[in-house]
Parts: sequence; structure tokens; C-alpha cells
Amino acid sequence: MLPDLIASLHASKGILGKQDIQTAARAIGQYAQGMDAEPIRLGDDCAAIPDGDGYLLLAAEGLWPQLVTQDPWFAGWCAVMVNLSDIAAMGGAPIAVVDALWSQSVEESQLLWEGMKAAAQAYGVPIVGGHTNCGSPYNCLAVAILGRAQQLITSFGAQPGDDLVMVVNLEGRYYGDYPFWNAATETNSEQLRLHLAQLPELARSELCNAGKDISMGGLAGTVLMLAEASGCGAILYIDQIPRPADVPWSKWLTSFPSFGFLLSVPPENLAKVEALFRPHGLTCQAIGKMTTGSQVLFQRLSEQCLFWDLANPLTGFGNHSQT
Repeated sequence: MLPDLIASLHASKGILGKQDIQTAARAIGQYAQGMDAEPIRLGDDCAAIPDGDGYLLLAAEGLWPQLVTQDPWFAGWCAVMVNLSDIAAMGGAPIAVVDALWSQSVEESQLLWEGMKAAAQAYGVPIVGGHTNCGSPYNCLAVAILGRAQQLITSFGAQPGDDLVMVVNLEGRYYGDYPFWNAATETNSEQLRLHLAQLPELARSELCNAGKDISMGGLAGTVLMLAEASGCGAILYIDQIPRPADVPWSKWLTSFPSFGFLLSVPPENLAKVEALFRPHGLTCQAIGKMTTGSQVLFQRLSEQCLFWDLANPLTGFGNHSQT
């Protein structure tokens, strides 16, 4: 099972696409110099910019062109949702959203706007400006978000021996044929906001060493990015990973789950982290371990296979001490 699963993951567009990030790592490096000459670490879910007694968080996402064309309302919703996930992953709360929208006509922009507005209202974050062009030869959408955190959850602090913990909302279903586990569009606003609010609470509690949102590379891509950023290896215990019934592993491990996060938690804090999320109808479960070295392994029963050796980088961002 594991060799076939790993072969399918290596061919996944969601994981292969993360290698494009290497172009940014080569172009701008691992740090940027802030206006106050303080270095800003790059390669996380958001740029974390020191500001007073906390941090401003800045993130942006471009939407998959096929989704924009085929399902513009859902593309508009996702544009807001995925950015909010990035802000939450770093322990922050959103302030405002801006968009850059290109469409072939005013009419073709409407469903994109309706999706963005629906998500902004559901999550309680305003759209405050951006760029609009309705005379483009194609339809395209990108969104950026500003947030704020008092304390950060970063991707850089995972330690060997930490439990790898998955937090996910399994109350949903797949949206059409896309790799999107939709636990958002039919969930009430109060619950959506309550779920995201647990991440800033987690940051304040200082119960985890590192974390990332489970992004378009799915859980498989996210564990690679977390291990790479922290300069660690990892092992995933496949049978411990929560998943919806009857969903193949190859699909689930490369799905964006609407609400999903991967945390690196000291074992002595695991029960407290579970107690933070589970009362809100969220699944919170240890699914592996951070390890020394650069190898990310999959294990199922007595079978163990190499998934990826991060001596061959995925994104190019992170702690390179293992290489």
C-alpha cells in the first residue's frame, strides 16, 4: 500500500506546485529587512512584521484559474477563506481583505464578487479595496489579507520528539470533483468564527512549538513544509490520521480541508491542546512525530517507507541545518 500511495503523492499537482516556491526563495532569500532594520523571517504562512507589542500579518493567495473559470462563486469564497486560514495558522485574527480581480466583462465578475462578499460576511472580515479590471482577456482573482497577532505560531519551531497533531473539521463533504473538503459554505457564521478563534487562543497558551494550515498540498504537502521550515524530519502514522469515511488516502492526503491545521506539540501538552479544540466539534488527534534528520516517513502497521528526503528541498524556505 505505502509505495503505491507515495508514488501517487509524488505525482500530485498540489505537492509538485509547492516546488514553485523555490523561485521566491532564490529571489528574496530567507530574510527581509524591515523598515526598522529588523530581519523578517520568510517562508511562513504569513509575513510576520513586528509592530508595537505584537505583529502585523500579511498574506496573499492567487486562485486556481480553472476554479475561477468553472465555479466563480466558490472561487470568490475560497479566496477569502484560504487567506483567513493563513492568518489563523500563525495565531492571528484578521483585520481586512483586499482583492485583485480581472474579468472579461462586468457580468463575469459578479459571481466572483458574490462569493467573496458571502465569505467576508460569514467570517466577519471586511473587503476594503483592491484592483478591478473588467476588460481583461481572461478571468483571474487574487486576494491579500492583513491580520494581527500578539503571539505567533510559526513554522520554524518544531522539535524532534514533538507530537504531530492534526486539527480538522470532518463535518462536511467534497465540493464537486475538486480536492476541497467543504466544511465551510454550509456552516453557520458563529461556528466558523469560533473555530478560527481557537488558533489565537492556542498561540496565547504557548502549548505548541510550531504549526501550519493544511493548504492546497494537503496534509502530505503540509507535513513536508513544516518539517522543512523547522529543519526536522517527521513520521506519519497513516492509520492514526482522521479522515472521512470511504475517502481514498491519495485523495484525502492531498485535499484542502476548509478548516485544517498541523501542529507540532510537546507530548506533555497534547491533552491540553485536545481540550482546546474538541469541545467545539473539531477533531484533534496525534498522527505522528517530529524526528531528527531530513527524512519524512510514512508508517502503517509494521510497514515503513520514505516519503521524501528534505535534503531535496520542497519550497526552499526553512532551516537548512539538516543539509
